[in-house]
Amino acid sequence: MAVVDAEYCFIYIDVGACGREGDSTVFKECSFGKKLYAEILDLPAPVILPNTNENPQPFVIVADEAFGLHKNLLRPFPGRGIDQKKNVFNYRLSRAIRYVECSFGILSNKWRVLQITINVKSDFADIIVKTCCVLHNFVRKRDGYNFERYFEQ
Repeated sequence: MAVVDAEYCFIYIDVGACGREGDSTVFKECSFGKKLYAEILDLPAPVILPNTNENPQPFVIVADEAFGLHKNLLRPFPGRGIDQKKNVFNYRLSRAIRYVECSFGILSNKWRVLQITINVKSDFADIIVKTCCVLHNFVRKRDGYNFERYFEQ
């Protein structure tokens, strides 16, 4: 489970959950999810969006349809028979969700130990994954990002 920023860096990770647990269950049980749902996560206050006279809008975490509704959790509209506006919203939201998917792709491409079965105790495997995420962020901030380099192979 991870939260990433627009620069493909991990800003929160939770490792060690059993693979058969659903994303929403893992999220509800991790410290980030618990704080979000308890409304004690240190998020910025709602702001009025530029060029609008609307009510202040909350900062949100973008998630997929597996996650429950919350004022700070933005997820797609469910179902297939949705109107055009909702369909466009879902499409645009899916583009934001790709940052998470791309972050994991970049991570596993750079740290190939994540592409194989790690035959160590689960606690040590958790440390390996966390270390790869920290190194990923370090390299991203130091070297920047060359998207083409990751997909030429």
